[in-house]
Amino acid sequence: MVMPDRPKDEFAQDSQSFIDETTKLYDVYSKERENWSKHAKEDKEFRLGRQWTKEQEDVLLARGQAPIVVNRIHPAVEAAKSMLTSNRPSFRCAPREDSDNKVASVLSSLLAYMYDISDGQSVVRQVVDDYYTMGVGYINVYQDPMMDMGKGEVCIHDIDPMDVYVDPNARSKFLDDAENIIVSRMFTKEQAVKMYPVYEKAIRNANSDQRWDEVTTGRAVNNFASTFPEDVKDVAEQEYVRGYERYYKVMVDRYRVYEAFSDKEDLLDADKFEMYMQQPAWILNGEQVMTDGNKVEALIQQMQMQIQQQRAQEAMEATAQGQDPNTILNQPMPEIPVEKVTFGQLAEKGMIEVVEVSVQRIKMCIIMGDEFLYSRVLPIEHYPIVPFMNIHTRTPYPTSDVRMVKGMQEYINKTRSLIIAHATTSTNVKILVPEGSVDMKEFEEKWSQPGVAIAFDPTDGAPMPVQPSPLPNELYHNETAAKSDIDHQLGLYEMMMGNSQAAPQTYKATISLDEFGQRKIKSKLADIEAGLTRVAQVAIPLMQQLYTTRKIFRVVQPNNSLSEYVVNKKLVDDKSGEIKIVNNITIGKYDVIYVSGSTLPSNRYAELEFYMDAYQKGIIDRQEVLKKTEVFDMEGVMERTDIIQQLQQQLEGAQGQIKELKGDLQTRDREAVNLRKKIEVEKFKTELDGTSNKAKAASTLFEKRLGDEMSLLKRDIAVATKPDSTPSGQKGSQK
Repeated sequence: MVMPDRPKDEFAQDSQSFIDETTKLYDVYSKERENWSKHAKEDKEFRLGRQWTKEQEDVLLARGQAPIVVNRIHPAVEAAKSMLTSNRPSFRCAPREDSDNKVASVLSSLLAYMYDISDGQSVVRQVVDDYYTMGVGYINVYQDPMMDMGKGEVCIHDIDPMDVYVDPNARSKFLDDAENIIVSRMFTKEQAVKMYPVYEKAIRNANSDQRWDEVTTGRAVNNFASTFPEDVKDVAEQEYVRGYERYYKVMVDRYRVYEAFSDKEDLLDADKFEMYMQQPAWILNGEQVMTDGNKVEALIQQMQMQIQQQRAQEAMEATAQGQDPNTILNQPMPEIPVEKVTFGQLAEKGMIEVVEVSVQRIKMCIIMGDEFLYSRVLPIEHYPIVPFMNIHTRTPYPTSDVRMVKGMQEYINKTRSLIIAHATTSTNVKILVPEGSVDMKEFEEKWSQPGVAIAFDPTDGAPMPVQPSPLPNELYHNETAAKSDIDHQLGLYEMMMGNSQAAPQTYKATISLDEFGQRKIKSKLADIEAGLTRVAQVAIPLMQQLYTTRKIFRVVQPNNSLSEYVVNKKLVDDKSGEIKIVNNITIGKYDVIYVSGSTLPSNRYAELEFYMDAYQKGIIDRQEVLKKTEVFDMEGVMERTDIIQQLQQQLEGAQGQIKELKGDLQTRDREAVNLRKKIEVEKFKTELDGTSNKAKAASTLFEKRLGDEMSLLKRDIAVATKPDSTPSGQKGSQK
């Protein structure tokens, strides 16, 4: 329940008539649901062991039989609760418009945070218990202004279905068409003051009828003396007052605005609309609309710099042509066409479309006795009292599974009582004694003593022992079948509850049957998931209204890691000086999707085997595999694994470099050997070339000398062959 500051209320002038109307509605709703409340109370008692009526118990005791209770319903309900609440529910939020998807992710984490701070597992477990036992469970989504050091939190808690009074004409499964929903119970005044300390004076002066909603069922108490809230009577020396928490739908005026220049749409109340219309805006060049003054100034400066650069370019061209550039540079700076307006003026120009509409909202009114405390309009269109109905009969009074199996449970009890009575009869032999033949007192005393001979007169007739007929085996089989029928009604199988005799022999077959067995309970799971989705749909608008300032929250992930989030964080842009809000959850509309089956148990070994196979095939990384294990220090394992992997990579790199260096060394060795060989060959070639050159030179010289000799010989022969060569020669020689 919320404790806001005391506001001015529209019922302040006629609060008494509103109180009278509320109490009258309470009386009508209470009378209409009287039959259901009796059955619901009986179902609660039956589940906890009050399974014999007073008349049945008296008859059994008169027959010498014990009113035995073989409670099969309670463990079946506990098994179903365990399966349906095995894991934490998972939500996914998606923005309806082109908003930041990151904000939608933060809202999903906020829902998980709400579940954690509200002890959601206990809340959902109690709701599922009421769902199975009474036919309906209720969750209340509310704002607690005292939590988080007075900043407030959005929380959930379960409500006793016996405290909820609904319009009997409602047909919707979530009571959307109910005219009113009233949560009413008796409080001590001390309790009420602690809940609403602002209204202590009014609560102290409040008076109300002391009628307690006691429901009697006629079930025998015996050893099953369970106490329920409606069984608590007026305690001495304590003042009680009846409290009423009334919810109903009202139509409120809102303004739907659509900005054509930014393609944004929002729904505003009167106060926010007035502030919205006073916001400043700027129109550039008669067309472009801007809402940030810093950006407008930056854009104007940019446009002026562009004009100056263009003039400088024109001045340079004028100088090149021999003209005076000052005529261009000294021109006055033209005014940038900027018009400062308000959003109201933009609406007049048709740039903002404004439509006044009436929307449906939930109004909550708090009454204590004959004192009206306060009322407020919640920012939601669905009732914050969310029902989880089992077998919905299109009334606010659904049927429970316990009521469906009540006959089978009574059959089991009667069968077991009959079996015990038969066993008692079999161990105590009945004797038929002829009347008047023996002294019955003496006979009974001696018969109870072992090893004592009893004398009798055979002429008067002999005592005859009588043995009871044995019970047929079909009777025992029928009891087992009845237990199985109860389990099937609640969506359970023996193997799912750990019965090894009902499990197959192979590991794979056990996993397959466990998965197939969950298909039946998924029908129940669909009801729980639908209710949790409605809880999220109600919680998000309440969060958007409450969380308007910077808030840090932490969520424990399924793998035990801790994630930290910040919403509505203000940051200043270093360049523009603009204040930006990061993860602003106060704006936008979001759709909530519930992850189906997220609360059901999973086979850890089969799931781990599946993830290991995917990891080995390279589809996922090792972090996803570790999430499916029970390793508590996952971050430490990941860090150490990363270090080991880095060292391994470094070692592999070093080994690669060593191999490369070895290869380079071998290459250089081979090159050195080849070089030496090449040098020797070159040396040998050089020597051969010298010898060859010498031989060629000698041959050339020889040829030259031979040519010279041949030339001399030819000359001599030529001289000798001439006719006149001899006398002259002779003469010359003689001289």
